[in-house]
Amino acid sequence: MDLKLKDKVALVTGSTAGIGFAIAQSLAREGAHVYVNGRTQKRVDAATAAIRSSAGSSNIEGIVADFGSAAGAEAVIAKLPAVDVLVNNVGIFEPKPFADIPDADWYRFFEVNVMSGVRLSRHYLAGMLKQNWGRILFISSESAVQIPAEMVHYGMTKTAQVAIARGIAESVAGTGVTVNSILAGPTASEGVGGFVEAMAKQQNKSKEQVEKEFFQHARPSSLLKRFATVEEVAAMVTYVAGESSSATNGAAVRVDGGVIRAIL
Repeated sequence: MDLKLKDKVALVTGSTAGIGFAIAQSLAREGAHVYVNGRTQKRVDAATAAIRSSAGSSNIEGIVADFGSAAGAEAVIAKLPAVDVLVNNVGIFEPKPFADIPDADWYRFFEVNVMSGVRLSRHYLAGMLKQNWGRILFISSESAVQIPAEMVHYGMTKTAQVAIARGIAESVAGTGVTVNSILAGPTASEGVGGFVEAMAKQQNKSKEQVEKEFFQHARPSSLLKRFATVEEVAAMVTYVAGESSSATNGAAVRVDGGVIRAIL
């Protein structure tokens, strides 16, 4: 299927590893001019080189920016004033009991996971409307619907992303711009891999056993019964970013492995 992404300018935040990297790589393979983002020049350079090699494309550039404050969005916008496809992927997570989450953590999670996408979307939307075409995607999570007790602050930000995406979509009804959120399920990203490895070491178990027990106890509703691959999530994102998905708008698109126990 030709998704008609050739030469479209795409920005993927938080894309030096994990889901973001897989999305950037997939978009590059479709012919998009992709901007990779990370917090350090070393990681950005490594990611851009890897994508150039694997995707066989030279249209890969990098932008160093830390979205822990508004300065991150400002730095990106200064270097890249307009995009056709914006993938708000950058995000942080951390298991912590609700009673132990201080105010600073709530603000930090909201700043990175939510406000980064708000700031970038607010800026890039004008250009998309002017050309009457654009795609804005928020990489949310099944945790937006089923708030995890062990990460209430993280779940809160994922729910906020879904609400923001729908609200922006409502505001541009009837145009060629679509705004959607992606409800990713438990995925074998760099961060999750490190978490599983640490748990395995702590409990003196294999990573396979920790993964099995995770889906037995933490996410028993999963139909996939394993972590999704980053490529599986990226495939959905790439489709929604393309021309063919124009009738999908204001939606929370699930690639959650069936974790959410709902038929709608």
